[in-house]
Amino acid sequence: MKTPSSGGARSRPIVAIDGPVGAGKSTVARRLAQALGFDYLNTGAMYRAVALAARNLGIAPDDPQLGQKLGALLRSMTISFAGDRLLLDGRDVSDELSAPEIGDLASRLSTLQVVRDAMRELQRQAGAPGGVVMEGRDIGTAIFPDAEFKFFLDADVTVRARRRHQELAAKGVQTDFDEVLAQLRERDRRDRGRELAPLKKAADATLVDSSGLTVDEVVKLMKQQVAG
Repeated sequence: MKTPSSGGARSRPIVAIDGPVGAGKSTVARRLAQALGFDYLNTGAMYRAVALAARNLGIAPDDPQLGQKLGALLRSMTISFAGDRLLLDGRDVSDELSAPEIGDLASRLSTLQVVRDAMRELQRQAGAPGGVVMEGRDIGTAIFPDAEFKFFLDADVTVRARRRHQELAAKGVQTDFDEVLAQLRERDRRDRGRELAPLKKAADATLVDSSGLTVDEVVKLMKQQVAG
């Protein structure tokens, strides 16, 4: 895949929103994109789609041939978006991506070079023209370090766990709050501690703590900075 060159002229800016799981990135990014008239790209969903495809093929994280099998999978699979819906090999799998086990597997697979290389190419191609709000873990640090606007959206881990628990419950996924909290803490440890593109705030990103803010307040704050 061809990777767009960094730093080229864009007619519209790229807005990068990074942060830990449960901080509200997806909701905020989607609403901000709508407010700005931009496209929205959920990069976390792309990693979860890889995890879903791997699980469906019976590829386990401890497989001794994991790298080879994932490489073959990534070369054969297609990921695309139809509005907010993610299509894996042409099939809408959006509702399958929120399962906790898929999120955990995605976190594990995202530490591998073969996965990050493939996703980085896809994400750069998707965002290169600009006029897009992209959210994930490393958009402002690794995917588009030249993004015109960068935000790091964070919140207290217990607040994030409560939101995640409520989100899963709304989707009919029954979970225990303490279990969700423990999973988030483990995800934070893994995401921040990995060697490849660890989760961290870009030096020029605006930190937004959403612990005590509504979605509307966060979106308004970001829109004011982007739209001026």
